[in-house]
Amino acid sequence: MDKIKVLFVCIHNSARSQMAEAFLNTLGGDRFSAESAGLEPGTLNPLVVKSMADAGIDISQNKTNDVFEFFKEGRRYNYVITVCDEASGERCPIFPGALKKLNWSFPDPSAFMGTEEEKLMKIAEVRNAIKLRIKEFIITSN
Repeated sequence: MDKIKVLFVCIHNSARSQMAEAFLNTLGGDRFSAESAGLEPGTLNPLVVKSMADAGIDISQNKTNDVFEFFKEGRRYNYVITVCDEASGERCPIFPGALKKLNWSFPDPSAFMGTEEEKLMKIAEVRNAIKLRIKEFIITSN
């Protein structure tokens, strides 16, 4: 049986989309194959890497990807899910054959202010919300 292919997209592919990709591949890897990319790829957020390690998932070797490169390569997905705000998600290209385009809006960890500890607490909240959403997605997707 072919796996359900999912692309997670956010602005820089540095935090939210990386977390979503990692959780779906970890929790649903038997049925799903996830990738992630950004509208303006940046650098992996080191606090997100730390937060994911705290959750038992190593994303330290992940690279940031350009969604438009994936589009030009003709990659196909069953689901394209934006995890940034809806206005930014509208900039995502339309992937031919995608069954559904969904928007899951999560706060941007790069915008968090405060000490490193305060930022990590806020990132953990986003991480946990993404994990919960992924678990729901696994249950409800065919």
